[in-house]
Amino acid sequence: MNFHQKDLNAVFSELNTSEKGLSGEEAAKRLDEYGLNELAEKRKKTPLGIFIHQFKDFMILVLIVAAIISGIAGDLTDTIIILIIVVLNAVIGFIQEYRAENAMEALKKMAMIQAHVIRNGKVHDVPSSELVPGDVVQLEAGNSVPADVRLLKVFSLRVDESALTGESVASDKQSSVIEEEDIPLGDRYNMAYKSTLVTNGRALGVVVSTGMKTEIGKIASMLQEDEMSTPLQRRMSSFGKYLSFIILGICLLLFLSGWLIQGQDPMDILMISISLAVAAIPEALPALITITLAQGAGALVKKNALIRKLPAVETLGSVTFICTDKTGTLTMNKMEVVDKVEMGSFSNNGDISSLELAMALNNDVKSGNDGKLLGDPTEIAMVEYFIKNHSIEKYKEIQQSFKRVEEIPFDSDRKMMTTIHEYGGKYLSITKGATEAVVNRLHSEDNNGELVSESDRMAKEGIRVLAYSFRELDQLPENNDSEELETGLQVIGLAGLIDPPREEVKEAVKDCKTAGINVVMITGDHPATATAIAKEIGILSDRKEKVVTGVQLEKMKEEEFEQQVEDIRVYARVSPEQKLTIVKALQNKKHYVSMTGDGVNDAPSLKRADIGIAMGINGTDVSKESSDMILLDDNFATIVKAVSEGRRIYDNIRKFVKYIMTCNSAEILTIVIAPLLGMPIPLLPIHILWINLVTDGVPGLALSGEKAEKDVMHRPPRPTNESFFSRGVGFHIIWAGIFMAVVTLGIQYWAIEFGEKEEPVWRTMVFFVLSIAQLGHIMAIKSEKELLFRQGVFSNFPLFIAVLGTFLLQVAIVYLPFANEIFKTTPLSTEEFLICLAAGSSVFIAVEIEKIIRK
Repeated sequence: MNFHQKDLNAVFSELNTSEKGLSGEEAAKRLDEYGLNELAEKRKKTPLGIFIHQFKDFMILVLIVAAIISGIAGDLTDTIIILIIVVLNAVIGFIQEYRAENAMEALKKMAMIQAHVIRNGKVHDVPSSELVPGDVVQLEAGNSVPADVRLLKVFSLRVDESALTGESVASDKQSSVIEEEDIPLGDRYNMAYKSTLVTNGRALGVVVSTGMKTEIGKIASMLQEDEMSTPLQRRMSSFGKYLSFIILGICLLLFLSGWLIQGQDPMDILMISISLAVAAIPEALPALITITLAQGAGALVKKNALIRKLPAVETLGSVTFICTDKTGTLTMNKMEVVDKVEMGSFSNNGDISSLELAMALNNDVKSGNDGKLLGDPTEIAMVEYFIKNHSIEKYKEIQQSFKRVEEIPFDSDRKMMTTIHEYGGKYLSITKGATEAVVNRLHSEDNNGELVSESDRMAKEGIRVLAYSFRELDQLPENNDSEELETGLQVIGLAGLIDPPREEVKEAVKDCKTAGINVVMITGDHPATATAIAKEIGILSDRKEKVVTGVQLEKMKEEEFEQQVEDIRVYARVSPEQKLTIVKALQNKKHYVSMTGDGVNDAPSLKRADIGIAMGINGTDVSKESSDMILLDDNFATIVKAVSEGRRIYDNIRKFVKYIMTCNSAEILTIVIAPLLGMPIPLLPIHILWINLVTDGVPGLALSGEKAEKDVMHRPPRPTNESFFSRGVGFHIIWAGIFMAVVTLGIQYWAIEFGEKEEPVWRTMVFFVLSIAQLGHIMAIKSEKELLFRQGVFSNFPLFIAVLGTFLLQVAIVYLPFANEIFKTTPLSTEEFLICLAAGSSVFIAVEIEKIIRK
């Protein structure tokens, strides 16, 4: 219902109530009818549900099937090892997700708000959850508004609605009817909304909506939308399915050809096929990626970015559009005097200008126990300006010298506030307010032109303007009447205020543009203010870039909007629904979208975006709950650091895939081609599992610490449809895998045909060569462009230690007797050892040559 359009009698009639409120009995009935004044929550995941979810990955399911078949076939070693891998991966994923759930549960526990409600004609304090439509409530400065309220009586009421509308300036309220129907929440001056904060004055209002029917409830219902899967999740899901189908197809062909064509024993060829599946499936990859993301999350905490959902670490590197709220994100969420024009003065004020003196005197700012200034943000800005230009001691001295004796509080009808002070045996009346209100009360029209033109100049620059005037009185008026006091005024000047941009934001926006990321401001603030800030920090820089208001957006057809959405850089006066529309439109244009924000109104778009970033200091609990990442310092510049980290992590994940898939393809080719060449299967299942877990896993984990490539923030974001195998990775996996398999099979062939080696010897040589080849391969691919000697062997010291440690373990498997029994190996002669070392090292040399050719 549009209660802002109804007069008070119509409101009372609609809600069947009166100014005396409801009876206790009627309130109880309505509570049964409407339910508690609370926001509904989605069902939480149980710990068991979180754990079971970890087993839904297709590759994990294939591994479980392989483990079951191995167990049925009697190979319990393989079964146990495979299941250990699967369970470890599930435990790591469970711990990360469960911690995130618990962390956010703590944020939900908000203190119970008490409401002052009139029932049976008397004021009672009741929990806000028990309010019902028709209840009459009292609002005072410091209260959180407990429900959506139509205001009945207003006494200098101001409400901070920034969490709901995005406006940084508190809204002045009134009780009169508003004629317009479709106006933004921020312009509904006779309404107060649930979860906003009363900063000044008091009021009486009637509850019109509770629970999920409130404006914040409508936002909460939008949060029920399913979350978007992250780019990494989509890539891994696609990669896993395709890989698994290919592997199963190859295994099936191997089984059928061995059984039907070559006449091998079905159980023997089945075990070989399972060995092939185990060799081909990168068991370590899910765990490696999870651990890498966890390490990235740890690194980002040190840079003041708290990751709630691990895949968000990588998603940052994919972002093409950052849609950011203005208030508190790009700006300080604190008013500051940025301009002033002195146009007149009164006498006897010493070395302080009349305008500065008026700023210091005409306000209701108080000092808290901790010395912090309390009051309206605009008035606090005036006092801070005075103290900055003079001193706190001077401010206190002024308060004593010009003692206040009377005041007429601000109200939204007059749009002015007047204070009267003792002044040299007389009295000084100071009036501040909107320019259009003050100009009509001036004694002379001499200054009108300059006053209006200067005010217009500031307004066009997005500056909020307050006009100051004065009047000298011989004696105090008998009646404290605004009509009598606020007339015949003389102008003092204008003060211009703005919620200034953060110092570091301009550089951060520039860095985003260098990295090919578009920054878009989405705010509930006025277009002039939003445009001024956007120009100052570099979001608006050329004629193609557009500014659109919520009203204009409402009139656009979906197709028309999607044609323009990539050129729009500022959205002003938009609703929560429109923020969601903007994010969806960009996603429809195949962009990865990040949304930053701190208010309740940002929550639906935070949740819908590919990555939602909430503010940790000024952010509401609802916005934090809806986000993937929380900025602990509310600093937009932290996002740029996080994007760089995300790109580094994705590059390293690509290197994992490149490394592991090259090694696995070499194992597949070695196992499949050897029988075709008339040679025995070269590797045992335990060899394959060792290579996949230790030779692949340990150095692969250390690869996660690889530093960012030099051009990481000087290249555009990845295309949304880019696979892991783009930009030469797929080609590298094919040729390097073939090369590795040829080297390995070459050693097997030489050892059997020319070296006349026994089975334990040639099998040990094959196992050793393949392991050494893979270690050489990872040292070569640690950088996609730089040769190892240019980077330095120790540039990633953990990787160097991991490779050295794995090499020593491999040597131990060859030469230690107990390891010989487990792995079915035998000690090699010095000649055999050196031959294997040389053959394995050839892969490193080949990959380094590839870099030179590509350059």
